[in-house]
Amino acid sequence: MTMNPGRKGIISAGNWVVDSVKFIDVLPEKGNLTTIRKVEEGGGGCSHNVLLDLAALKCGIPLYAGGCIGNDDHGKMLLDELDAMGVDHSSMQVLEDESTSYTDVMTEPGGVRTFFHYRGANARLCAADVLSCKTDAKIFHLGYLLLLDELDKDDPDYGIVAARVLDGLLKQGYKTSVDVVSEQGDRFQHVVKPCLKYTDYLIFNEVEAGACLGRDLRKADGTIDPEDVASAAAALMECGVRELVLIHFPEGGYALSKDGTGCYADSFSPPKSEIVSTVGAGDAFCAGALYAIHEGYSLRDTLDFANASARFNLFNPTSTGGAPEIGVIREFLKTRAKK
Repeated sequence: MTMNPGRKGIISAGNWVVDSVKFIDVLPEKGNLTTIRKVEEGGGGCSHNVLLDLAALKCGIPLYAGGCIGNDDHGKMLLDELDAMGVDHSSMQVLEDESTSYTDVMTEPGGVRTFFHYRGANARLCAADVLSCKTDAKIFHLGYLLLLDELDKDDPDYGIVAARVLDGLLKQGYKTSVDVVSEQGDRFQHVVKPCLKYTDYLIFNEVEAGACLGRDLRKADGTIDPEDVASAAAALMECGVRELVLIHFPEGGYALSKDGTGCYADSFSPPKSEIVSTVGAGDAFCAGALYAIHEGYSLRDTLDFANASARFNLFNPTSTGGAPEIGVIREFLKTRAKK
């Protein structure tokens, strides 16, 4: 995996969300009232989660944030969080006439959740905003596609605006990385496929990879076949990915480089009884993978580092609260290697 000399660090631009989790007695029928017993708020979205997981490593590489937020309390909360973690947010756009994106998560006893999402400032992030992110970072991570309204629009020359943006980032000297949101429907092939030939590092879960290719990577009994995953990675590479395809899933991960070298690694998932939450585990994998790619790790070491990053996320109820320092991951991997 080649890198651009003179550049260092990672920038992530895209979704910024504040999750407002409201604990209620019961979701009321239309026209009725319920009581909110407790409220908890925290940041979320692709860029937020990936950058905070990377910052938690305390590995010393520069980190940059890009995206759109509102000039409101939620936006200030996100910027304060970035300041506290040492992330440069000079490329963030603060909008005076729009609110920061948020999600009201109505949580009933037993953990049943109902989501009310306001797209807000994220829907305003346009090509010019992304291309104005001038940093010395090596890697530009963009996500989530399918949740960025302006970038998901059709483009007469590139097929989709995000593809035009990624090509522009390549011309600025960045290595590009793409992440998407898991959703049902047929938009994957329309929105994501045109972006692949401008993507250096594609980091997908098995659902997203399957949706992009129009096939299911899990069998009828729910199991996953590593050979099917390897075939899917090869198909995505044939769609134009420039350097590396990474497909992750609860059981493990698969990496395929442009030269045809492939590698599978089992995950480090703990027993189900020890898992607190899987929220943010995919972003934790992504953050670990981006760090390993930035540092030039081998395919196997990249997968192991990313899988370990995802593992620690499982012990915390929030998206990023379980993120460990790099020494913790290294010690864990060292201990595992001795077994």
